[in-house]
Amino acid sequence: MADWKSRLVVNYKGEDGITLLTPIDSFTPSFSLNAEVLHSIEDTHVGVVYSPQNLTFSMTVKAIGDGAAKLTALALQGKRFEIHLQEAEGGTDWSFSSVVMTQCIITSAMPSSATISGAPTATFSGFSLASSVTGKGVGPIAVP
Repeated sequence: MADWKSRLVVNYKGEDGITLLTPIDSFTPSFSLNAEVLHSIEDTHVGVVYSPQNLTFSMTVKAIGDGAAKLTALALQGKRFEIHLQEAEGGTDWSFSSVVMTQCIITSAMPSSATISGAPTATFSGFSLASSVTGKGVGPIAVP
């Protein structure tokens, strides 16, 4: 049974190397692998039409330290970077060993307002041109 003592970490790889993004409130990758049934008047389900993959992400980081500032700079400069989501601290509780999104571009950055309690956050959304996933008992699978 899982003891949930491990954690997932998110870091990014830019020009100055790999930087750990902490603290992070949430990271949501989305993989839309579109396929549509091709019908015919004579028969149903005669084939399939594939649309290009759509790899997007959204992450919210606390605006403390320099993680939010570095991501904002990447967004304003339009630079590509990588996001690595991987199991940390030797844990074995998670379904995935790693999720890597490469050639990422930030399309939206929304800082929150400052409040008297708690640290402000910044939410970044964007897309990835490629991704790979390594799961438990499953070798690395790459898209595209």
